[in-house]
Amino acid sequence: MGRVVVDVMLKPEILDPQGRAVQGALGRLGLAGVADVRQGKQFIIDLDGELDDERWALLERLAGELLSNPVIEDYRIRRDQDGQ
Repeated sequence: MGRVVVDVMLKPEILDPQGRAVQGALGRLGLAGVADVRQGKQFIIDLDGELDDERWALLERLAGELLSNPVIEDYRIRRDQDGQ
């Protein structure tokens, strides 16, 4: 069994209203000096069987086409060694 984690974040040039709202709330709740907050999403995919090169390539393609919007988001995909 393998675990793959895909982190998806808005590109730096894309306005993040939810991140801004959290940044403001952190300041109001006493956390001074917060320069920026960016909001994202994470997908944790547990797989049965081996994570071979072919399967990894398919996951890479799906992360770029299905799990993220390539126009406004960047993604990072990684094997989670702790989740195995």
